[in-house]
Amino acid sequence: MWSSRATPREKRQNHPPYATLIFPTRVTSFSVAPQICNGLHMLRMLFPVVGKQYETCPFSDELSKFCGWLQHVGYTRYTTGRHLHRLFQVLSEGRLSVKDAVSGQLLHRAFRRRRTSRSQVRCFQHTERAYKLFLNSRGRFLERPTQDALSVICNRYRDHLVEVHGFSRHTVVHRLATASEFLRSALRSGESIADLSATHVERYLTEKSAVLTRHSLRQKIGQMRGFLRFAAVNGFLVERLDVIDTPRTYREELPPRALPWNMVQRLLRSVDRTSKTGGRDYAILHLMAYYGLRACEIAGLRVDSIDWSAKTCRIEQRKNHADLVLPFSDQTISVLRRYVRRERGSDPRPWLFFRVTPPTGGMEFHTVCEVFYRWAARSGLPLSGYSSYCLRHSFAMRLLQRGVGVKAIGDLLGHKSMEATCWYLRLDTAGLRPVALPLPRASPRC
Repeated sequence: MWSSRATPREKRQNHPPYATLIFPTRVTSFSVAPQICNGLHMLRMLFPVVGKQYETCPFSDELSKFCGWLQHVGYTRYTTGRHLHRLFQVLSEGRLSVKDAVSGQLLHRAFRRRRTSRSQVRCFQHTERAYKLFLNSRGRFLERPTQDALSVICNRYRDHLVEVHGFSRHTVVHRLATASEFLRSALRSGESIADLSATHVERYLTEKSAVLTRHSLRQKIGQMRGFLRFAAVNGFLVERLDVIDTPRTYREELPPRALPWNMVQRLLRSVDRTSKTGGRDYAILHLMAYYGLRACEIAGLRVDSIDWSAKTCRIEQRKNHADLVLPFSDQTISVLRRYVRRERGSDPRPWLFFRVTPPTGGMEFHTVCEVFYRWAARSGLPLSGYSSYCLRHSFAMRLLQRGVGVKAIGDLLGHKSMEATCWYLRLDTAGLRPVALPLPRASPRC
């Protein structure tokens, strides 16, 4: 059996080569995973050293199913082995039953027993989370229902946002988080939602105004208005509290977000393309800088979105729900081919860009944004306070400086109105210089 810390020999025997970490399907191809996912043959094939011990234990079937699930969702061979080893230790203590459903409290107590060092606690927390997801996928995890009054109101508000307004999943999550945070921070012990008054609202907004900008506070107040209006209409509140003054903001009060093009090029050159994720990150930043793609559009790219022979890419624009076909330059095709050949490989999954940390899968919006933050911090450039959206602004400004019309720029950016495009182009100092009139000379005194 493995020790809590693997020896160098065990790491060499159970850790796959570098290419396998990037392409976990080379260990267990998805084409053959259904046949061996629930069998003990997978344990012997992946872990020949400890696989026999797993097969002879009383809970071998549970370990084999957990191993198959870890491989299916994209965990690497080494991470799968460590999760199996920790679960084997927990099940050997006899505090979990593999035949019955498991509650969150029981699962947490079993994984926290006799864990002393901080690193060991953190590792067992990772295994607890993975095993919880596995049990939930099998319908064996019992989430403890919350029956307090605030949870009931939040659940009804969630149904209201989905069924009445038809908001997207991300919008529902943000609005629900604001409502839950307001209720649990504004109400004191023994108070109910019927006790809410303008004092509670003012106290909560005073606390948030100390940590939020005026633009973020304005958005937070808008979310609170919606919840307080829902609570008043459904009879949860005694008085209407949704009339809240918002801080005044001006559309062009903030400085321009576009970066000079030479700084964009320096950022791209700072990316280490020989690192584990450098090729992927360079391709993402290249598409943002040279084509103005949003982070959500990068995350939604698939392999079949690119026509390699025609050198075009079909972009699903999220805001106007339209498809845009962009022609790619030879440089862009070369960057993408290098990424696919060296890092992505022949993975059968449809996404173009993957997460590297397990479980591997398609990238999300926030993961793409983190790519910019990571390399902006490593580059040493003065990019503090900028987000990945500044590359989109830089793309628009570069087109304007090259003489491209505002309508064409708006079409490339996926804007419905000219006003939205002008927001990207609100400051062009070099273009404004010829417009200024010469100052009249003062006439000499008589």
